[in-house]
Amino acid sequence: MGQGNGIGQAMEMGVPKRLVKLLLQRFGGLLGTRIAELGFRRTLIHGSKEWNWAGNGDGGGLKGVGSNDQYATMKAVTISLFGFLLVIAAAIISFCDGNSNVLCIGSEGQALLTFKQDLIDRSNKLSSWVEGDDCCKWHGVFCNSLTGHVKELHLGLLSTSPDAYAPVAEWDAYFRSKLGGKINPSLVDLKHLSFLDLSNNEFGGLAIPQFIGSMKSLTYLNLSWANFQGAIPHNLGNLSKLHYLDLGHNSLFEAKTLQWVSGLSSLQYLGLSLANLSKATDWLQATHNLPSLVELHLSGCSLNNGPSPISVNCTSLAVLDLSQNLLSSVTWIFSLRSLVSIDLSSSGVEGMIPSGFQNMSSLKFLDLSWNSFSSSSTLNWLSDLNQLQFLSLNSVGLQGNFSSAIGNLSSLTHLDFSNNQLEIEPKYLESFCNMREMDLSNNTINHEVSEIIESLSRCSLDRLESLNIASNKLSGNLPDQLGQFKNLAYLSLYRNSISGPIPFSIGKLSSLKFLDVSYNRLNGTLPQILGQLGNLEDLDVSNNMLEGNISETHFSNLTILRYFWASNNMLTFIPNPSWIPPFHCESIGLGNWRLGLQFPQWLQFQGNMDNLDISHAGISGVIPIWFWNLSTFFEYLNLSHNQLVGEFSYLPISWTADLSSNLFTGPLPQAIFSDFGHLFLSKNFFSGSLSNFLCNSSNKLEVLNILHVESNLLSGEIPDCWENMPMLEVLNLGNNNLTGKIPRSLGSVRLIKSLSFRNNNLFGEVPSILQHLVNMLVLDLSENQLMGSIPAWIGDKLSNLVILNLRSNNFQDYIPDQICALNSLHVLDLGYNNISGAIPKCFSNLSAMATNLNPHVANWFSRFYPDNSFYFGALLVMKGRVDEYSTTLGLVTGIDLSVNSLTGEIPKELGYLMGLLSLNLSGNLLTGKIPGTIGNMEMLESLDLSMNRLHGEIPSSFSNLNFLNHFNLSYNNLTGQIPSSTQLQSFDKSSYIGNHLCGLPITKNCNKKGEAPDGTNGGSSGGKKTSEVNWLYESIVLGFAMGFWGVVAPLVLIRSWRFAYYKKLEQIGDKLCMFWATIGM
Repeated sequence: MGQGNGIGQAMEMGVPKRLVKLLLQRFGGLLGTRIAELGFRRTLIHGSKEWNWAGNGDGGGLKGVGSNDQYATMKAVTISLFGFLLVIAAAIISFCDGNSNVLCIGSEGQALLTFKQDLIDRSNKLSSWVEGDDCCKWHGVFCNSLTGHVKELHLGLLSTSPDAYAPVAEWDAYFRSKLGGKINPSLVDLKHLSFLDLSNNEFGGLAIPQFIGSMKSLTYLNLSWANFQGAIPHNLGNLSKLHYLDLGHNSLFEAKTLQWVSGLSSLQYLGLSLANLSKATDWLQATHNLPSLVELHLSGCSLNNGPSPISVNCTSLAVLDLSQNLLSSVTWIFSLRSLVSIDLSSSGVEGMIPSGFQNMSSLKFLDLSWNSFSSSSTLNWLSDLNQLQFLSLNSVGLQGNFSSAIGNLSSLTHLDFSNNQLEIEPKYLESFCNMREMDLSNNTINHEVSEIIESLSRCSLDRLESLNIASNKLSGNLPDQLGQFKNLAYLSLYRNSISGPIPFSIGKLSSLKFLDVSYNRLNGTLPQILGQLGNLEDLDVSNNMLEGNISETHFSNLTILRYFWASNNMLTFIPNPSWIPPFHCESIGLGNWRLGLQFPQWLQFQGNMDNLDISHAGISGVIPIWFWNLSTFFEYLNLSHNQLVGEFSYLPISWTADLSSNLFTGPLPQAIFSDFGHLFLSKNFFSGSLSNFLCNSSNKLEVLNILHVESNLLSGEIPDCWENMPMLEVLNLGNNNLTGKIPRSLGSVRLIKSLSFRNNNLFGEVPSILQHLVNMLVLDLSENQLMGSIPAWIGDKLSNLVILNLRSNNFQDYIPDQICALNSLHVLDLGYNNISGAIPKCFSNLSAMATNLNPHVANWFSRFYPDNSFYFGALLVMKGRVDEYSTTLGLVTGIDLSVNSLTGEIPKELGYLMGLLSLNLSGNLLTGKIPGTIGNMEMLESLDLSMNRLHGEIPSSFSNLNFLNHFNLSYNNLTGQIPSSTQLQSFDKSSYIGNHLCGLPITKNCNKKGEAPDGTNGGSSGGKKTSEVNWLYESIVLGFAMGFWGVVAPLVLIRSWRFAYYKKLEQIGDKLCMFWATIGM
């Protein structure tokens, strides 16, 4: 008879379940092999999964955790005479219960009341503990029905913590239900107490009382998750009757040794998870000398391998949890052939995955996730573990095709191969007839999604509950077979290349709770049938190409929807103004939807929202008053890129608010929460001073992390109270009307990474106290009236700088050599100042510009929030124009020294900056020849050397510059032929004007000397005159010759012509005289 059936029959006979289990504790050792019960719990939070395994039972069994998502797989060993013993036990207990009415012992009741006096019970769960009442009827107290002695205390909090979306009130109720205070020694008076559970409470860092070690009747002791601290009392080793001991998930430590557990010869369950056992080097010997040990939980104990391998011979051990430790080798595990569950996740194991697992044929649970295995490790050993039910190899660095290795694992119910670089052939999924949860996300699976779905539908239609194939390379359309998985509750396909419409069959997934198809290429409209999924809680269809109109019908039955994110599609939703949504969402994302001109009225029915995105929605007008009362606080609010107007005095935001690119006016609003983190108010019409917003004591900005208020109408000086914002990392006050000097208190904001005061009216020198901002990545002080020398400390102290922009100021003197120490510098812009001297040759030391950039360098500048990205941005002058760079800022490299008074030659060392994309040295007084090394900068896209005094020829190496799209050498003294290349001949003549060049695109040919046959290429060439004959002079000479020999010479040499000429002139003169005489009359 199986144990599960035995318990059921005993219950039918009237035997209390608690006593049946207690009986199993007493007689389990006599009956044979202990039963292993495996349970799995999954928690789904926005696509991430938390796997938590626990046993199910009391006493010496596996203690379970209740959950709506939980299911248990029970396997029991047939035990001889088990039914006979249960019949006897039932008869005895029935007899006793029928002939006794024993009250609790008075002294023990008094001991419990004394114990209660030191407890803090905020939820009054011990309200039944009243003097004079039968203590056996008190909450959590169980007595022996024969003697009345208190035998068990069940004061552990059984309920699990609320999920991530639970309201604040639910979390508050959960914490209030925990007991606190002190543990009174009066418990020692309970001489017959065998079961003590104080788990999952809050004892505020209390040490485990020493007196517990003297309670020698205890067989079960659970103090886990109760916030105990300090050393583990060694006298717990005196509790020789203990079957179950769990001290895990506290802040305990073992100072020396674990030998104290050797006296617990009856121990079947030992839990010390999260206790610091780093100094207990004998942990392996001590725990494996326990003859009855069935379960060992040492997760997160800072364990290291012993100094030398030992022989382990523990035939009873079935469950082993060594996760989150620092074990380099675990080969000793392979001698424990009785193991059915192994958890080595995050245990520090490296190298090839040991092949010894293939001999552990009894394994049902194996978790090797979050280790650093070799990418060349094979998985062929898996094929021998045909009893395996749970397998996790999440984030272990595997590569290649693993299809054949899992083809025989038909017993699998849970499979997690996420976060690797694995491929799979869909046909091998057809044998997973028991599969309930599968996670293959973040791999390189390159198939059509229909192949995956169709293969799974062959055998697991009725069982599959969770499927995660997010972040792969899936393509094609979603098949109609998707609607046949009637038990599917979780489906994540985000970040693939899936196209086509969402199939209507998805409306048949009546069990679906979570659906994420975001970041794909889905088109068509959102099917109305989604509105019939009454169990749907989380829906994310954002970042696709969905279009069309959405109606109220789409939401008709979504009564428990709490997360709806659909931003960045081309959808329109303009419901009836009187529409009341059937759901009460905590997160809504409708960015880039068309929501009508008026602010959406239906939002007023969404109380307690945490996240809202209605950016780029075409909304105009004033934000209604009810909106600010909609939620006690918004964790994330995005109203940007609309046409909202008006003023508002405060922001009920706890973390992130983006109100940029609107038409808001008035002073900056006040923050009302101390955890206000990110504020984007740029590109509005806010006016007034910054002082009231930043320096007002009622404005709580202690954790302000990002402040963007650029492009407004702010005026006055920058306030000097930045010490109130120690967590600030990004500050952008650019493009306002701010005046005065840069405040010195900015030097106290040590975490700042990006600082922009661009385009204001700041004056004075850059304060030296800014040298303390050693984490700075971006410094933009351009377009102000700052003066003095460029501070040398910028190069000495701000070694992490990636962008330095001092453009359009009044800086003078020379460029300090210390700038060359900025090895991370990508952009240096010193243009439009009064800088003199030579260009430092040490620029070749700017190593970030010397190599081709890795595309991943862009990650330096990105931060991610719900469905939108924040990138460090900067306005840069590149390719002859001003552009704003954000998402690609980390990929830009450039040097701009234009319009200064730099002299000397261009250093040939500049040519070593092979990764440079833009170089602008125009408008200076540079002389000499263009170094040929410039032509080696093959990544250049923009090169401007115009308006200098350069001479000589254009280096032939310029023909290697194949990526140029902006090029200017005009107004120098360059001579010779333009080198032949596709790029150089593609530019307009204006790129070469004011020189003495020849060849295309200026002229077709050069003369024999390789010079221009017709002089200067237009314009002036540095004010110098040329003596060469050009077409103007030739035409003057030719005109003079023709006029002289055609008219003057015949009159002088031919007499008859001369007389006729003068006679004609005389006649003309007489007629003119008569004409004038007539007029005079």
